[in-house]
Amino acid sequence: MAKHNKIGLLGENIAEQFLKNKGLEIICRNYRKPYGELDIVARENRITRIIEVKSVSWETGKEEDLLIRPEENMHPQKIKRLKRVIEAYIISHETKEWVFDLILVYIDEKTHSAQVKWLKDIIL
Repeated sequence: MAKHNKIGLLGENIAEQFLKNKGLEIICRNYRKPYGELDIVARENRITRIIEVKSVSWETGKEEDLLIRPEENMHPQKIKRLKRVIEAYIISHETKEWVFDLILVYIDEKTHSAQVKWLKDIIL
């Protein structure tokens, strides 16, 4: 597995545990369609949270040392694919109340630690 894929999988695992610790129920991970994927679908009370996880590894553990921030990977083509997959999910699961969130995971491989930022209720 390529390093960026390992970082991505580790970030999703960290995000899932983070959400569980916040009291959310994980409904599914990696909901796939031919045109895209949802990283995590979770429930908080009656609201379905559709969550995209963006992870990055850094050496020093300081966000300002990053060359690219994980949220910068939310380019227009990615957003277009996400909208299509979200639409498929909410229709097929008859989801009434839902929001889109972004979780940013900063992984420090030297110290085996991570920082998580949860950006809630994003409008695509």
